[in-house]
Amino acid sequence: MTPAPEAEVRKQIDATLATCGWLVQDISATNIHGGRGVAIREFPLSSGHGFADYLLYVDGKAAGVIEAKKVGSTLTGVEVQSAKYTTGLPAGLPAWHNPLPFCYESTGVETRFTNVLDPEPRSVTQGEPSTRSDPDGDR
Repeated sequence: MTPAPEAEVRKQIDATLATCGWLVQDISATNIHGGRGVAIREFPLSSGHGFADYLLYVDGKAAGVIEAKKVGSTLTGVEVQSAKYTTGLPAGLPAWHNPLPFCYESTGVETRFTNVLDPEPRSVTQGEPSTRSDPDGDR
């Protein structure tokens, strides 16, 4: 059986995250203190917010989400969906900010990023400059 296109994208995203030093974990075996950066697959959010394809933890606190889409998808409209995920963190979980400051949308080939800590947040293609990069807002 051929894997679904989004499953193939997740394999690529998993590999990219791991190459960048993130620990990629399943929700059933989560340790948010397992490394400096932990990406949790298929994270269930608060009621009405669905599941984040990845919830990103930095130093034991939630910092952002990644929404995976099949290759060829137009990502410029997907930031509305990922932005919804940033407001759905279940109560009591440690986070840098509420809503979460970092949103990514990725096909595994193209990745877009929004930093809500920017004075004028906007979705940009990975590699474009952002004015802030620290989850607690320090420059």
